[in-house]
Amino acid sequence: MSALAIGATGMLAQQLNVETISNNIANAGTAGFKRQRAEFQDLMYKNAPRSGPNVSAAGASVPTGVQIGRGVRIDGIARVMEQGSLTVTNNKLDLMIDGAGYFPVQMPDGETAYTRAGNFKLDPDGNLVTSDGHPVQPAIAIPAGAADVAVNSSGEVLVKLDGQSEPQNVGRIQLATFPNDGGLAAIGGNLFQVTPAAGEAVLGNPAATGFGRVLQGTLETSNVNIVQEITALISAQRAYEMNAKVISIDSEMSQPQSR
Repeated sequence: MSALAIGATGMLAQQLNVETISNNIANAGTAGFKRQRAEFQDLMYKNAPRSGPNVSAAGASVPTGVQIGRGVRIDGIARVMEQGSLTVTNNKLDLMIDGAGYFPVQMPDGETAYTRAGNFKLDPDGNLVTSDGHPVQPAIAIPAGAADVAVNSSGEVLVKLDGQSEPQNVGRIQLATFPNDGGLAAIGGNLFQVTPAAGEAVLGNPAATGFGRVLQGTLETSNVNIVQEITALISAQRAYEMNAKVISIDSEMSQPQSR
């Protein structure tokens, strides 16, 4: 029955692997999405007694024993934080971080979440918000009737009003970095939440040392490579089928043989 249990662990692990790959493919067009990767770990081993002596005929110690594996499990679902490619939109409120950092936004409960998706909008009061209405932090308000909005690489938001020859600075985009951004927890809506594994957020201005620059009129696409994901999906499917075959063979071998 050992092979039956081992095959079952393989099928369960590959099922979760397929789900992870499917989520990557589904979010291939999601701005700022970071793909995930299933990581595997072998289970405990059973030390079987040797059928012969522990020394060779020449008196030397036998270097290998008999260990029987017990299968596999998912060790974790790692998030790959490499930057996605650039897409030009020419929308003045679309911002991309070229390099390290996340846009801090305020959640309804007052907590701060973080995002790489810079497809911002304006609420009825002119505040810069995410697509779900979460205000960018620190708050930036665009005056009504602004003729033009410009955001430079260091995050300064410059607004040109009617009747004014010089643009007016109405705020500055701030970025956050983390000691281990792979430890951030995704909470949906293109948002991440701080966890102890990620460490404390470090705030700073775009284009400063250790922070990426801001590009206006562009968006960061997901870092999903469709060809790579399809290849991984085929590999996972074959591994699942092979584990199912192991269960089938073990079941056949367990049947009493007719004479």
